[in-house]
Amino acid sequence: MAEGSVVDGNALAARALVHAGVQHMFGVVGIPVTSLATRAVAAGVRFIAFHNEQSAGYAASAYGYLTGSPGVLLTVSGPGCVHGLAGLSNAQTNTWPMVMISGSCDQADFGKGDFQELDQIEAVKPFSKFSAKATEITQIPRLVREVVHRAAADRPGGCYLDLPTDVLHQTISESEAESLLSESEEPQIREIGGVGALEIEKAVSLLRHAERPLIVFGKGAAYARAEDSLKMLVERTGIPFLPTPMGKGLLSDTHELSATAARSLAIGKCDVALVVGARLNWLLHFGEPPRWSKDVKFILVDISKEEIELRKPHLGLAGDAKQILDQINKEIKDDPFCFGKSHPWVEAISKKVKENVAKMELQLEKVVVPFNFFTPMKIIRDAILAQKSPAPILVSEGANTMDVGRAVLVQTEPRTRLDAGTWGTMGVGLGYCIAAAVASPGRLVVAVEGDSGFGFSAMEVETLVRYQLPVVVIVFNNGGVYGGDRRNPDEITGPYKEDPAPTSFVPGAAYHILIEAFGGKGYVVGSPEELKTALAESFSARKPAVINVIIDPYAGAESGRMQHKN
Repeated sequence: MAEGSVVDGNALAARALVHAGVQHMFGVVGIPVTSLATRAVAAGVRFIAFHNEQSAGYAASAYGYLTGSPGVLLTVSGPGCVHGLAGLSNAQTNTWPMVMISGSCDQADFGKGDFQELDQIEAVKPFSKFSAKATEITQIPRLVREVVHRAAADRPGGCYLDLPTDVLHQTISESEAESLLSESEEPQIREIGGVGALEIEKAVSLLRHAERPLIVFGKGAAYARAEDSLKMLVERTGIPFLPTPMGKGLLSDTHELSATAARSLAIGKCDVALVVGARLNWLLHFGEPPRWSKDVKFILVDISKEEIELRKPHLGLAGDAKQILDQINKEIKDDPFCFGKSHPWVEAISKKVKENVAKMELQLEKVVVPFNFFTPMKIIRDAILAQKSPAPILVSEGANTMDVGRAVLVQTEPRTRLDAGTWGTMGVGLGYCIAAAVASPGRLVVAVEGDSGFGFSAMEVETLVRYQLPVVVIVFNNGGVYGGDRRNPDEITGPYKEDPAPTSFVPGAAYHILIEAFGGKGYVVGSPEELKTALAESFSARKPAVINVIIDPYAGAESGRMQHKN
């Protein structure tokens, strides 16, 4: 055949990704996928190369959430696929659209002990909603289209595509490639069944006649871009609202009907709870007593009928969060009602919010040096708020760092908080930062990390520098997991008692120097003035930076707020 008239599996897969609308891909190259990454870049896909498939997978999962389009992870075969499962499972558990594509060993040599041999289709089963393997080159365009489509369809989640080495090396003619690509382009409309008028009437009636109604929303509502519909519902009805941690910002934390600072009262006393795009899982105490009233009536809005059947709410509304909220708003508009500021329930929430905010502000006003968690967190809060709009995207992980950050840091815009999420995943930090910077190029990205959480993915600071991403990583350095050595004297025994505690790291670790090794900017701070200067400089520069905040190793609590589980 004439030069240029032949297309191999790598080039065909790259072109199929572009045809499926893929704009970014995250991954680690190597055998047999290096050529696929190179071809994808040439075809117009921005490839962000990581040091570790775990971080790249976490980036792909968060990208799916932030953009609504599946994040794509590319890994090598065998161990690369296994490392990538961290991201795929994270996407599946958080119900975010993601596609993992892995190379695999030559099909003819499977079972003989080939290089990085693994039955990858079997390995991904628990972590994906759909998986497929291309056994010959002609299947590639259709399967690429299918995994990308399925990842975002219905309830989003993780999908997997296996591309064996021999398939990537197979060739077809340019004309056949064009024909296969055009065949795979048939639009597949995502159909979401609407909710009937009777169910909407029931939902509105429950809210209208409630004595203590509450609107709860989560990152499912954020994914559905339901912020304007939620705002209309809250302000039209005067019903207090409570976001889950990553739902924060859909309505500003500063909104007068926010019940975040009165969470225990709100969930403990409400009699009707409209729950939109949030699961009644551990983050919401399963919707069960004693944290919730035994008589509470849940109206559950979820894209998944299976989720509604699992939770058995008083009323289930299956469908897209924004569409259903629009239907509810329309029903209320025809016959308006509003719980005014003087309503006993609204007044009680408002009073408790003011009390708890005042207590928190009193704690934040105390300048504690050596730093506790609150003194630097207040300075960081004020620096982030001073950035105005577009608000920075905040990434947060760690036990005490994330817990204190949830209470102190303020979200004013939707999808500006990324944290450990439904699965409580640690190690997401740098991957999420990179995804956020790529998905939202107009925004500063600020990570507020514990030193343990940072350690999972710290090497990816080189990736920040290589791509010159506007990410400032703030490390709360308290010398270990939860802090210093917290063992009782009677626990320090046995032949290895001289070893550091399992929770301890090297004291005073110079994390700021790590990024300087690659040409980024590092700061070490131990006083309010030093931290303010570092934040002002790094936020203004919008260049990769690490701020190493030295914290008292005995500040904070064992296991953050989940001591009962350790």
